[in-house]
Amino acid sequence: MGKMTNKVALVTGGAEGIGATVGRMIVDEGGKVLLCDVQVDKARELANELGDNAEAFELDVRDLDQWHAAVQAAQERFGKLNVLCNIAGISEPGIVTDVDLDSWTRTMDINLNGPFFGCRAAIPAMEAAGEPGAIVNIGSMIAMRAAAFVAAYSASKAGLLGLTRSIALDLAERGLPIRANMVHPGAVRTPMYDSYKYSGADTPENIETNFAATHPMNRIGEPEEVAKAVVFLASDEASFTTGCDFTVDGGGSIRS
Repeated sequence: MGKMTNKVALVTGGAEGIGATVGRMIVDEGGKVLLCDVQVDKARELANELGDNAEAFELDVRDLDQWHAAVQAAQERFGKLNVLCNIAGISEPGIVTDVDLDSWTRTMDINLNGPFFGCRAAIPAMEAAGEPGAIVNIGSMIAMRAAAFVAAYSASKAGLLGLTRSIALDLAERGLPIRANMVHPGAVRTPMYDSYKYSGADTPENIETNFAATHPMNRIGEPEEVAKAVVFLASDEASFTTGCDFTVDGGGSIRS
């Protein structure tokens, strides 16, 4: 039996990057997954590849009504919901004094309000399943150690850290068998990373060298390395773990 046998998961950002890798790993570990993304065509391609244990659903995480529809879709397609993985996110540059206000709002809506809406919609369904469940939110090493050049991203991920801990306490104090944890990646080879890598005037090779240098292990992470942590926390193998900060950042959050 795999880590995710008899588990049904809803994964946001499921079309590509870490979300797609998590979705694939959940199915490989015996679970079922609803891959949610605004890029629904990409999500459908992956769901078709994964077979009967995967389904795609169009979801804008900024919309609470769409969240309720996604949770209902998971229940109707797979019979229940046990796991929520909040992976969708954006990162746009800007210091406090010049960050575009639309960018600030968009970042907060996707990175912080999105997981809040997801937990609000999913927890009652997970409670109704009557089984051990898990919420895994994707943070960042920048939640642990802020970066000036991404003020909105830093604030959103630090806020999500506080929200995750609040949810973990609430669920535990109510005696519900649902845990909430957070995975903090460093720079990882995903489309978000590529958007930084190819947006600057410097060469992609120099940008990668600079990113790698911010991690004591001196390299960029791979999506599979983050997905393994997410699936562990989503599984019953982490049954006594809640309110946890699980760093997968090559030591970036503790660098001097």
